[in-house]
Amino acid sequence: MFELRANKVATMKNDLLSGLTVALALVPEAVAFAFVAGVEPLVGLYAAFMVGLITAVIGGRPGMISGATGALAVVMVSLVADHGVQYLFATVVLMGIIQVLAGVLKLGKFIRMVPHPVMLGFVNGLAIVIFLAQLGQFGVEGGTGWLSGTFMEGSVVDVAWMSGGELGMMLGLVALTMAIIHFLPKLTTAIPSSLAAILVVSLLVIGLNLDTKTVGDVAGIAGGLPEFSIPMVPLNMETFLIILPYSLILAAIGLIESLLTLRMVDEITETHGSSNRECMGQGAANIVTGFFGGMGGCAMIGQSMINVNSGGRGRLSGISAALFLLAFILVASSLIERIPVAALIGVMFIVVIGTFEWSSFRIMNKVPKGDAFVLVLVSVVTVLTDLAVAVIIGVIVSALIFAWEHAKHIRVEKKEDREGSSVYKIHGPLFFGSTTHFLEQFSPKTDNNDVVIDFADSRVCDHSGLEAIDTLAERYTNTGKTLHLLHLSNDCRKLLKKADNMVEVNVIEDPKYFVATNA
Repeated sequence: MFELRANKVATMKNDLLSGLTVALALVPEAVAFAFVAGVEPLVGLYAAFMVGLITAVIGGRPGMISGATGALAVVMVSLVADHGVQYLFATVVLMGIIQVLAGVLKLGKFIRMVPHPVMLGFVNGLAIVIFLAQLGQFGVEGGTGWLSGTFMEGSVVDVAWMSGGELGMMLGLVALTMAIIHFLPKLTTAIPSSLAAILVVSLLVIGLNLDTKTVGDVAGIAGGLPEFSIPMVPLNMETFLIILPYSLILAAIGLIESLLTLRMVDEITETHGSSNRECMGQGAANIVTGFFGGMGGCAMIGQSMINVNSGGRGRLSGISAALFLLAFILVASSLIERIPVAALIGVMFIVVIGTFEWSSFRIMNKVPKGDAFVLVLVSVVTVLTDLAVAVIIGVIVSALIFAWEHAKHIRVEKKEDREGSSVYKIHGPLFFGSTTHFLEQFSPKTDNNDVVIDFADSRVCDHSGLEAIDTLAERYTNTGKTLHLLHLSNDCRKLLKKADNMVEVNVIEDPKYFVATNA
């Protein structure tokens, strides 16, 4: 009993301390995302607080951190520029409704269709994006920075760089932060190393009065509690048609990023989250956020990695991160604004190192060339465009490669039996990619009068396969030949039209499977 209570206390301590670490790193990111979207800093901070709190309470993945993200911000910027921030709030509400519907309809299960090479590419690409985004903080005052979602719209291309002693100071503090995070766990795990690094570097800068960029130089974070307000937009069809495309895109990006992050945290913690519950949690969070003046959000892979690596596993870690962030906004803004940006950059660089799948270099020559190509493709597209586009392209290319490879697996073996019948034995799957090769293997004009086609070692996978069988049956009928189709599943027999009366049923041996078709 004592050990159980001790473990529970230790878990709560880990969750609280990791939540504090996450909250400290959330501040500059939320502010920067707000700048990217073209809204006030508090709009990003309120989103980070509300989305983080609600998803931590009702979401499907304890320990995962959600908040305002750059992937969503880069989509929002044109909406805000063309129509104003109130249209953004209305869009976030509709985005949340769409995400809740996705959860109700159990669409979260389709994340299983994302192949492993796409997952590796997503992780590597996002790690590169996080790294490139930190480089923007090495710019002089007035430059933009932090994670923006894409390289081209990021913080690297439009920054006037630091130089001389200022740059040396920044690099030195970043290196010190990373060293503390790396070596402290070897001495003690009583406090998360990321939190310790932020505190040590902050005290060093304040105590020695070092001249370096701080959170306060990025933006002020002081504010009050978010207030309920219905978005001030005309409630008509014109408004709906304006916000609907943005809502659909934001909902898709948010769910893809959240569900992929959920899978990643599942693998790290060796536990299992609920994808459909996460869809509903993300949706509910965005609905509330839209009514309370926030810019919406989704899961954050960088913050989730900080949380998990700092020992945060339960819902308390996400809840405490959100509440600490609110406390910073309400009462501790003057202290948080004194934290050196270098400390937070160091934390994010460690996240980059931990997030990137370095093993992908080792396996490039060991996995199929198609998988290696998809891995690299998704990484590049994630950096150049955004996560949703990269994942969709990766899934499509993976499916095409799979279809091409399996189209070559079908094999037709021909022989004659003692009764003088032409017997065709089919091996491999029959689907849209293999139907052409399948039909080319038969010779209706030259075959014997009695023809047998045996599907015992084959499987008809889709409607294209059924149509190929019907086409073949019609060819043999037109030549006056007798055709026998053996070992087709009951599902196939029901769906076949022209060949229906040629199917011979063997109840004992016929396979039992279902064809993926809408026929």
